[in-house]
This record gives sequence, C-alpha cells and structure tokens, in this order.
Amino acid sequence: MKVFQIIILILFNSSTIMGTAASVLNIIGMWGVFQKCGQQPWKALIPFYRGYALSECAGREPEGRRIYFLGILTCVATIATSMLTDDSNAEIVVSIIAVSINLGYYISILKIYWGLIEVFDRRKRWIIFPALSLSFIINLVYGWNKKYQPQWNLQDFRDNEANYFSGAHARALDNGLTININERSIRNLFAKTYLLRDIHMYIKPGRMVLLLGGSGAGKTTFLNAVIGYEKANAEIVLNGSNVYKEYKKMKYEVGFVPQQDLMRGNDTVLRTLTDAAALRLPVDFDSGERRERVNDVMKIFGLLPIQKSLVDKLSGGQRKRLSIAMEFISNPALFILDEPDSGLDGVMARELMEQLREIADQGKIVIVITHTPDRVIDLFDDVIVLAKDTNRTGRLAFYGSIDEAKEFFGKDRMEQIVMSVNRQEEGGEGKADEYIKRFEQAVSV
Repeated sequence: MKVFQIIILILFNSSTIMGTAASVLNIIGMWGVFQKCGQQPWKALIPFYRGYALSECAGREPEGRRIYFLGILTCVATIATSMLTDDSNAEIVVSIIAVSINLGYYISILKIYWGLIEVFDRRKRWIIFPALSLSFIINLVYGWNKKYQPQWNLQDFRDNEANYFSGAHARALDNGLTININERSIRNLFAKTYLLRDIHMYIKPGRMVLLLGGSGAGKTTFLNAVIGYEKANAEIVLNGSNVYKEYKKMKYEVGFVPQQDLMRGNDTVLRTLTDAAALRLPVDFDSGERRERVNDVMKIFGLLPIQKSLVDKLSGGQRKRLSIAMEFISNPALFILDEPDSGLDGVMARELMEQLREIADQGKIVIVITHTPDRVIDLFDDVIVLAKDTNRTGRLAFYGSIDEAKEFFGKDRMEQIVMSVNRQEEGGEGKADEYIKRFEQAVSV
C-alpha cells in the first residue's frame, strides 16, 4: 500500500474514493453536531478520536472508548492485509481478524447513533442510515438543519458536574463510624467516571445496618471504600481514628466477610481459626492469648462441637459461621458482611442474622448486604439505600431507621424500596434521582 493511501486511510478510515467522500461529509456533519451539543467542533478533524467525541454527545461514552481502539485496530489490520501478498494463509487469518474487529466496531457505532437519535428526540427508524453505512446523513441533517436541536447539552452537563457536590459533611465523633465519601472515581481513556459521589453519614455503635441498592448501585464499591480496600476521595473515621491514615492499626478494627469464602477444605475448623488468629490478631498476642481467643469465638458461633471437622465436610450454615468467625477473631469494632445468608434456607438465615444482632448488641457496628432483607428486617436498626443517578453514579438515596425508610419511600417492604430506585429498564420505577434529591434536601434542613 502506498504511503498516500495509508495517510488517507488513517485520516478518513477509507481507502476508496466513495468512502473518502462519505468520510468528508461525515466530518462536516460532526462539526455541526458538536457545535449544537456543546462539544468542541475541531474534534471532528481528529482521526479515531472524533468517534469518541460523538459518543459523548450521544451519552454513550463506553461505546466511544471501544470504537477508538477498534478503529485503530481496523486500520492496522487493513494495512497488514494489503502487505501480505505472498502468504495466502496469513492473509486469510488477518482478514478473519479484520472482519471480527470491524463487526465489533460496527455494533458500537450503531449503539452510538441510537443514543444520538434519542438525544435529538427523533424516531428510531433513523438507525437505518448507519445500518446502511450512511451515518453521514444523520450527522449532516442533525448538524446543520436548525429544526433539529439536542435535548441536552454537554456543557450544561459539565456545569452541573462542577456543582454536583452538596458540600455536606458528617461530623466525626470519638465513638461510632463517620463516613464522608466525596467521590470514588476511575479514569477511562479520556474521561473520568464516577462510581460513588457525595455520601455522608454517621453510624452509632451498637447498630445493625442494612445496605440496600440495585445491581450496579455501588454497594460493594461503597464497602471497599469504607474499609480502605479501595481508597476514595474520602474521610472514614472509626471510633476517633482515621481508617485511611492509620490503616495498619485500623485493619484489626475492621472485619469484612465477602460473599465467597477463601477457606482451605482440608483444614479443620480449629486449624482454620488458629491460622486466622495468627494473621488477624496483633503481634503482641502470645500463643496462649490466641488459643483463648479462638476458643471464645468458637463458643460464640457454636463451632466447639465441630472443631475437629474438615471444612469440606461442613454444612452450608456451618461454613458461613466459620467464615464469619475468622473475621470476628480480631474482635473488630466494625463488622461488614456481603450476603452472609446467600444459599441458606429461611431458618438457617434467621439464626445467622440473630448471631449478627447479638454482635451488634455488644456495641459493634454491623453492616450487612442481603438480597432477602424482609425476612429478617426486624433485626436491623437502620438502612442505607444507594441508587444510580442519571449519570449512573452511586449516590445516597436514604439513611435512617427502618420505619423512617418505609415512610420516606411510601413502601412497606425493603424489596419495594429497591424497585423504586432501580432504573425502568431494570424493571424498577426509575425514581432514583427524585429520592436522591429529596433526601439531600431533607438532611440539609
């Protein structure tokens, strides 16, 4: 392939005259679309990146990241195919790869234009144009016909983001857990994606707290930020000590039980807890103190009769109690559990939650995620409700007592509360933004 052809391919993603002409019209159309949507119009001139810029206008930024890389790979595959003139087998392999890349690119382009059609509030039949590789028609019409105007503007969205933080701050006390998460974000290619924002609360000692939220609302991300496993732009204070700044000391004060246990099946219950004591207890504990603590924990969780049993031979409920006991060995002030009743029947789940209630009654803070909260709701004091806002960021929709939550949402059951903040495409009512705003106003009064 000649150097001139390669340059044309990179600039316009086409090596034919017709394809290049369509690409030029596409760029002209994008220039107009970008002006209307608050995007910088000169970005239409940048190869590969212009597709990403269009995805931001369409509210399909993840797809934009995909086509950015897939566009580059398409160019590389096309150049490679043209250079393989003597090796037919290699040419076939490269061609198959190129077709696969192009397919992924094409699907992402369709999703972006589907979003753009929604932004301009047009009928979905417009999708036939990118489906026929005529996307430049949509760009030209939307970009330069004054009749077509976007429903929202990128600049307005960015201005809203700049004023997105409420400025709220929960006061840190010497006892209990104070959570001030300003943001938990990640950087994806050209954009900053917020996973959590503006979550502030104070939890008293001795409280058993339910953590609610639909799939993707940020529950696990929230817990990881609280315990310091994934640090956020936040201040987490437990009983007067900063979890982030004093992490080495505070890791003994925090117990976290994940949904999946990491126990060795060929160890006994006693050996499992002894090993946990060696890892979780401070180094100034001698062997006698460790043995005493292991025995105390086995009594609490009813594990003494099965202390010589292998982990692989335990029932589901016994295994759950053992995984909880491993974290409780350090006698933490904060105890967090991710679906501890998963896989248990109603009776066993109830017994397990009653044990957690007893732990909270000892002055501990217990935070629990469970997908069947209503069967044990009487054991909880408070509830945290996380929800995805319009920008798909995890926000605080409510924090307070169980009775206050029922009144706030106008629901009798916790599962109904989750459905009220879930997005409509997830089978919910899609009222997350409404409740987030209402709660923010309520606590600021």
